[in-house]
Amino acid sequence: MSFKKLLLANLLVTLPLTAQAGLSQQQLNSFASDAEVHFEVVDNFVFGSSSHNGRVILDNKSKVAIPAGVSDWAIYMHVTRVIDEEQQTAKAHGLNIEHVQGDLHRIVPTKDFKGLAAGETLAINYKGAAWIVSMTDFMPRTFIVSGKAKPAIFANTDTEDSFSYVKPMVRPEQYLRYNEPKDLFPKTDAALRYKANLAAQDFSLSREEVTRKIIPTPRSVDHNRGETTFSDQWQIRYAGSLKNEVTYLQAQLADYGLSKLDVQAEHVPSAKKQVLSLKVNANLNHEGKPGYNLTVDKNTIEIIATDNANAFYAIQSLLSLMPTDKKAPINLPRLEVEDSARYEWRGMHYDIGRNFHGKDNILKLIEQMAHYKLNKLHLHMTEDEGWRLQIPGLPELTDVGAKRCFDLTEQSCLLTQLGAGPHGDAVGNGYLTREDFIEILKFATVRHIEVIPEVDLPGHARAAIKSMEARYNNLMKAGKKEEAKAYLLTHPKDTSKYLTVQNYNDNSMDVCLDSSYNFIDKVLYEMQVMYRDAGIDLKKVHLGGDEVGAGSWAGSPACQALFIEPGNGISGVQDLKAYFMSRASKLLANRGLAMGGWEDGLMYSRTATFDRDSLAPDQVWANPWDNIWEWGVADRAYRLANEGYDVVLSSGSHLYLDHPYEAHPESRGYYWATRFTDTKRVFGYMPDNLYANADYTRQGVPIDNLEDLVGRAMPKLEKPENILGMQGNVWSETIRTAEQMQEMVFPRIIAIAERAWHKADWEGDKVNAKDRNKQWAEFANVLAAKEFSRMSNKGIHYYLPIPGGVINDGKLSANVALPSFSIEYSLDGQSWQSYQSPVTVKGNVWLRSKAVDGRVSRATEVVAK
Repeated sequence: MSFKKLLLANLLVTLPLTAQAGLSQQQLNSFASDAEVHFEVVDNFVFGSSSHNGRVILDNKSKVAIPAGVSDWAIYMHVTRVIDEEQQTAKAHGLNIEHVQGDLHRIVPTKDFKGLAAGETLAINYKGAAWIVSMTDFMPRTFIVSGKAKPAIFANTDTEDSFSYVKPMVRPEQYLRYNEPKDLFPKTDAALRYKANLAAQDFSLSREEVTRKIIPTPRSVDHNRGETTFSDQWQIRYAGSLKNEVTYLQAQLADYGLSKLDVQAEHVPSAKKQVLSLKVNANLNHEGKPGYNLTVDKNTIEIIATDNANAFYAIQSLLSLMPTDKKAPINLPRLEVEDSARYEWRGMHYDIGRNFHGKDNILKLIEQMAHYKLNKLHLHMTEDEGWRLQIPGLPELTDVGAKRCFDLTEQSCLLTQLGAGPHGDAVGNGYLTREDFIEILKFATVRHIEVIPEVDLPGHARAAIKSMEARYNNLMKAGKKEEAKAYLLTHPKDTSKYLTVQNYNDNSMDVCLDSSYNFIDKVLYEMQVMYRDAGIDLKKVHLGGDEVGAGSWAGSPACQALFIEPGNGISGVQDLKAYFMSRASKLLANRGLAMGGWEDGLMYSRTATFDRDSLAPDQVWANPWDNIWEWGVADRAYRLANEGYDVVLSSGSHLYLDHPYEAHPESRGYYWATRFTDTKRVFGYMPDNLYANADYTRQGVPIDNLEDLVGRAMPKLEKPENILGMQGNVWSETIRTAEQMQEMVFPRIIAIAERAWHKADWEGDKVNAKDRNKQWAEFANVLAAKEFSRMSNKGIHYYLPIPGGVINDGKLSANVALPSFSIEYSLDGQSWQSYQSPVTVKGNVWLRSKAVDGRVSRATEVVAK
């Protein structure tokens, strides 16, 4: 392409005339195989609360000497905090650390480089943005390049084990974010866990009580005496309209060996006494809401539902009463359930744009969502780091945009990001073919889950931008100028300067180009066709709109022309986001689609929303996410609802499942919204009273008066009917594998399902802490004793809670956040034995939890007093 950035990229891979000869392929491979790169947080306190002092250590354990002076070698590394190019000790060693894009940095030699001999170690200190208190902020797969040789990954970094390349964070200045002001969230240890877990230990459930529990909690359950044994001697009769739901039920029962049941529509008489019947009654009274009744009696099991979806939910409740051991007799508790959902929108947002985990992982998520009666899958399919859906007619979107590798021109792939490394074959790469997506749609439809695609624009559009630039270049070479320009997303002469939160300066689609809207409409069309081929209608599309870099479009010639065009109401850059959303919304409305957007994509400022009438679709919904209380924008959910937008609560403080489970450097995830989010915190979310969730500032200061904290009155919710519901959200920056994704989502997603389906009686302006603790303990007992076994049966890699423990007077006492979960202890950190009750020990002890599938948690040391 003719863009100046391509010229710059070519210069970067061209050997300077004064450079030393590069390394051979053999030398490069040998060096990367034996030399090691390590990252270290030196001090989060030294620069105040806005920066940290970090270190890159290059330990040359190889037999290859790196030559002195300028050369064409460079070391590329993934660090999420931008390194200050001026404040680093690299220069003293004759090296420079440069920021490339996003998390990608490189170390390059200058004429003053003294070389790195075999056996020598080089430590480079630097000043980095913000603070780092998690090992997962440093990404794997650091690599070295030289000339035309194939890049080589440093072997010690080619792993998902952070300890291989990140130094432990053991000092307060390493694991706390800052000291002025004080970081009030201490590093979680065994003693803190033990104390936090105590409240749940006061309430325990018997095995019989666990088997009777249904999650999410029904609105009403009456238990009767006795049990009913369900076997292949039973018959199933159903209303004809429920054939699909019964087919699903048959498949689930077949897992229990019940594949020969007599299953027929209700017009066929039942010859046996024991009958499971499924009926529809649209007039079933559930306080004006759709719902279902489930009755289990001696010889009958009856499901009556207002519609197909609620018949499916009744089936899930019935299945939840069955044993987790598929070979055990099916003895069901006799009961009567009357149930309906709290919210119509009970969702999960899954970011497959930043890291792709495969079709099968999406299917596993959908299956578990269905079991817990979640009904909306918000599939975030496009990002700066990846485009994950095949679009016919635009092959570059996946040929280039779905792969990250080492190509500085970005004509064959995107720049490597997020620990993907240089080769294009690492975890995180990939996409859904058209056939894959249609399969997902069909699978979700059977389970009454609506898949809502997100195409994140106009920011977060780097993958699309670079893909369309590659398309432009290919077609220009073929002499097809007009076709080349048809879907171009940036202007070649754009001089805009900006840097986004994710450290990109080239990820904003040009909202003033007609070709940008041609691109959007093309994508919408192809997605509509995919839905039709799956036998359903596409009803909703999320357009993102969030985190557009300040300064975007200021240097766009197309936008400058738009500003001087008379009568269009566009006078400057500040008008452009609203212009984009309005114009894009018309494309959706023309196709009969509702439109979603993140809160900041639908607002002029911190408090002013776009005029709802400026957006064409009949339904526009917002996802309010930024509720860091002291920042003063946590009221956007209510502001948007009051202005006529539908709202799906997506609060970062409680519903972002990419945050760590605990305040510990070994706990995966980002921590911008809150220091940690454990399952209990999610369980305690109160969606009907958003402000009642204001518990701590990000620093950890208790919030007693929210209005005093922000310095103004908080708007009340005037239109509660516009709150559609809530959803969990997982962003995948630090989540490269399917197992990591599942660990972050499960079991927290079950707590989201609980709150979205069931309103607890302890919720309110003044929380009944005792009742909440009791209900949490019951919920936690069921998770550990029943739901985890179910998930293990399905191959779900759920998070294992790390035990708490104390040693007093030589006696070890241990507990775990989910009572009845197995605990093991070790006197030497090597050999393990089961912990049942307080035990006498000598010295320090290690604890871990153990799942029914044999997996074990991270070990924690208990220090003897």
